[in-house]
Amino acid sequence: MSVRVLLVDDQPLVRTALRMVIAESDDLEVVGEAGTGDEALEVAAEQRPDVVVMDVRMPGMDGIEATRRLTAEDGGPHVIVLTTFDEDEYVYGALRAGASGFLVKDMALDDILAAVRVVASGDGLLAPAVTRRLIKEFANRPEAPAVPAGRLSALTEREREVLTLVGRGLSNTELAAELHISVATAKTYVTRLLSKLDARDRVQLVITAYETGLAGR
Repeated sequence: MSVRVLLVDDQPLVRTALRMVIAESDDLEVVGEAGTGDEALEVAAEQRPDVVVMDVRMPGMDGIEATRRLTAEDGGPHVIVLTTFDEDEYVYGALRAGASGFLVKDMALDDILAAVRVVASGDGLLAPAVTRRLIKEFANRPEAPAVPAGRLSALTEREREVLTLVGRGLSNTELAAELHISVATAKTYVTRLLSKLDARDRVQLVITAYETGLAGR
């Protein structure tokens, strides 16, 4: 069964390039296109895509607000924010709006397609440069964010350790190597964190690690 993809960008050339590459993939299918945030909401309501590849700067409703509205719906699509702008404000805005990934347009098209598959599977993904930027910004704050009451109280020490490493951008394979455990066990820890913290995907775990001060330690 193909992953249903909605392309949202105010530049037709960008949508065309992505559509042509996706057309060569057996497991991905473009079910709609939109040039504004408002159009994205309309097409998403009609086509029910699995993944939305969303631009940020568009006329009218921008990609951040459109992402917020799409992900607020029960059973809404996963959203990958794709833009030429990688400034912090867009990263934070996109992730806090509920995006499952944030990529920049200078990435190889094959990498973008791989990201669509990762996000469709329920995981989250950040471009490496974006992860490093997030970590640096939070680590350099003069005061760590306050830990929300009870947010981490249900976690064991080991789970806190795993959350800290997830916040620093480590993959499951890297987690396994760092903690001297199997990849399967690393996946189990991440799954447990998703459940205990009521997180939609790995990206939300990253945000939690930052906002509770764990990633900056």
